[in-house]
Amino acid sequence: MRILLLTHSFNSLAQRLWCELGARGHTVSVEFDISDEVTHEAVALFQPDVVLAPFLKRAIPESIWSQYLCWVVHPGVEGDRGPSALDWAIQNGEPTWGVTVLQAQAEMDAGPVWASATFATRAVKKSSLYRNEVTEAAVQCVLNALERRQSGTFTPRQVSGQAHALMRQSDRAIDWATQTTAQILARIHAADGFPGVADALFGEPCHLFDAWPEAQLRGAPGTLLGRRATAVLRATADGAVWIGHVKRPESIKLPATLAFAQADALPELPLAPWWKAGHATWQDIAYSEADGVGLLDFEFYNGAMGTVQCQRLRQAFDFAASRATRVIVLRGGADFWSNGIHLNLIEAASSPADESWANIFAMDDLAEAILRCESHLTVAAMHAGAGAGGCFLARCADLVWLREGVMLNPHYKNMGNLFGSEFWTYLLPARVGPEGAQRIMQRRLPMTAAEAVHSGFYDECLPGAGFAESVLRRAGQLAESADLAERMAAKRAKRQSDEAAQPLAQYRAQELQQMQRNFYGFDASYHIARHHFVARSPHSWTPRHLAIHRDLGWNSPS
Repeated sequence: MRILLLTHSFNSLAQRLWCELGARGHTVSVEFDISDEVTHEAVALFQPDVVLAPFLKRAIPESIWSQYLCWVVHPGVEGDRGPSALDWAIQNGEPTWGVTVLQAQAEMDAGPVWASATFATRAVKKSSLYRNEVTEAAVQCVLNALERRQSGTFTPRQVSGQAHALMRQSDRAIDWATQTTAQILARIHAADGFPGVADALFGEPCHLFDAWPEAQLRGAPGTLLGRRATAVLRATADGAVWIGHVKRPESIKLPATLAFAQADALPELPLAPWWKAGHATWQDIAYSEADGVGLLDFEFYNGAMGTVQCQRLRQAFDFAASRATRVIVLRGGADFWSNGIHLNLIEAASSPADESWANIFAMDDLAEAILRCESHLTVAAMHAGAGAGGCFLARCADLVWLREGVMLNPHYKNMGNLFGSEFWTYLLPARVGPEGAQRIMQRRLPMTAAEAVHSGFYDECLPGAGFAESVLRRAGQLAESADLAERMAAKRAKRQSDEAAQPLAQYRAQELQQMQRNFYGFDASYHIARHHFVARSPHSWTPRHLAIHRDLGWNSPS
């Protein structure tokens, strides 16, 4: 079938659907919802069997849904209508929620239902629930709806329901004097990603994001108790909450301690480096051990790794490599493994070019430390997705295991033709061949976990259910394996052989020479693309590698 993805942006759900539908033989094209005129043009060019809307911020025009079968992926249970569906579910503490694929009609979210699914919710950020439970349920629903459409015998059901209103800041408001940690977390979680919760810090207005519970520290409700790395701690009626990121008026989203210089006056509340704390608290880098395995977690917001974060993570990795373990597992965070350099911190710097340079140097230092590790077998265990330099940072490990359903974007060019570093010119061709490397880096398209393993880029794709337990068990088996000494000897021999053929320093210098042009050269494409990405500028067009219907002769017989 011809399926047109009509979407506000090519977000994680749209990417997953693009991959899943293409893998099943459907012809899929993408059009960003820029204007009715542009959408009409896309439909006329593509003549789709189905217009699928996974992520829209406005209604599909009647002139289109009256002529074409249009499905809306609604992040709500059957009968749920209106905007802010997921926000209300999280803030109200719904134990179960769901996704519905319904046919577009005049009334928003009131069309007949083609498919639906439910899931148990978690007390997590909206973005986490969206990238995991919502995405899995949406994929299931869309595939079910397509099967029903192709059968020709299914009649969609009209379901009664009641619309809820757009959630406003008055609905999200926090009363620090009376509300509990759980209540405040639910409000900030429900607004995470966008729009945040309107509040104030240090007496100045801002929007709050990225909240975590604190189980032990207490204080007068509403007072700021201290800081740790990039976060500040604020007391609630029954505990405290860490605030990791804020957005001040006329600014971009930044770590709380960077957005407010006043945070420097707060007492530092450190943890013993790098050991995982034994109670619920916020900790961006945590180390633990089990059965001869060192486990390194790094929970960086949106997977972005600034200069200092890269430096600290390298120190933590060096600590892990000094321990009397045999395997190191780099587990990343709950929602991202890594997305490479920190574009928001770069944008906020007095010299974005200088900060870009410092950030990529620190990232390369970390990557090189993993590549040169001769004391341990290293595993990147990717429970969550990665992009750009994060994909190649993972490949620096000896083995890469991914959770089924993880999405990857192993390329840089979408960020203003950025060349990229993290030793990708060494790592990628060796795994997929020169032609495969060229294809991955030039086509600028997402990749599923299964595709990454099939191509040879990564090593194994593991089932989503019990992924963490499976990683622990497999890593423990590696640590106890009879041939571990042989594996380590082979690893050292390969590194020596590769170093003799071309030193890592040469790969790094060649990549950074290209990056220097991106950061300091006459072509400002990277700086322009970064600015629009960070500022969340509205799209003006759909990239041609997504909108295949706009290629001349795309539908001509071969």
